[in-house]
Amino acid sequence: MITFPCAKINLGLNITGVLENGYHTLETVFYPVPLFDALEIKTMDEKFPSDVPCDLKISGDAVDCDEQKNLVVRAYNLLAEDYEMPRVHAHLVKRIPSQAGLGGGSSDAAYMIRLLDERFRLNIGNAEMERYAAKLGADCAFFITSEPSYATGIGEILEPADGPKGNLNGYYIAIVKPDVAVSTKEAYQAIEPQKPAKCCRNVVHQPIETWKEDLKNDFEAPIFAQHPELAAIKQKLYDLGASYAQMSGSGSALFGIFKEEPKNIDTTFPNEFTFVGKL
Repeated sequence: MITFPCAKINLGLNITGVLENGYHTLETVFYPVPLFDALEIKTMDEKFPSDVPCDLKISGDAVDCDEQKNLVVRAYNLLAEDYEMPRVHAHLVKRIPSQAGLGGGSSDAAYMIRLLDERFRLNIGNAEMERYAAKLGADCAFFITSEPSYATGIGEILEPADGPKGNLNGYYIAIVKPDVAVSTKEAYQAIEPQKPAKCCRNVVHQPIETWKEDLKNDFEAPIFAQHPELAAIKQKLYDLGASYAQMSGSGSALFGIFKEEPKNIDTTFPNEFTFVGKL
């Protein structure tokens, strides 16, 4: 059985406070985009000599992580604590760039939960699957349904966000991921949490032409100061005709939303990972 974990972008990202445990509270709109990994599981033959119950193979883009520490395996092990499941072979084909703010690892984990639930008829239900997913990462719960969502808390409290789905219907997205490593920890340290002047949930109901002024990612200022090449990519997306452009999450991927299919993305960014798709 196979499934295709999708990437996400953040439409706005505002850091609003700090909890006693050091985690930051936020407001953002998660939005799914048509950039996918592939994840397949097969039941492991009882005679197959494996020391682990979830034998994971990763192909495609390299992942700098021990396979048994991958979120796909952790998702299996988490469900195995409460449900009886057979051993499985899992094959993950990576296409969503890592350390990009696109949620690739979180999506793989959530889709593994969904896949196990369907394959072995666990009948967990979406609400309970979201609870399991949230244990693996703050944004994992979003990928259980992969529907546009307004997220608060540390990213795990989700409410429907109907506005952007209608607003962006028929638009195109271009994603550019440079080979830049962003220190999320340093970025958080540079932010003074505060409530935004306008909540992102309300802004995405506005015409997209107003987003440039009203829809902000608080991470951009400190990260652009450290990596001005990211600010340059954002400006180039606007130069190519984007109606709105932003860094996703804590980066380092930038995205532009276009009314018409953008041209020359590959040639404009010849040394970067690029993706163009229809929303």
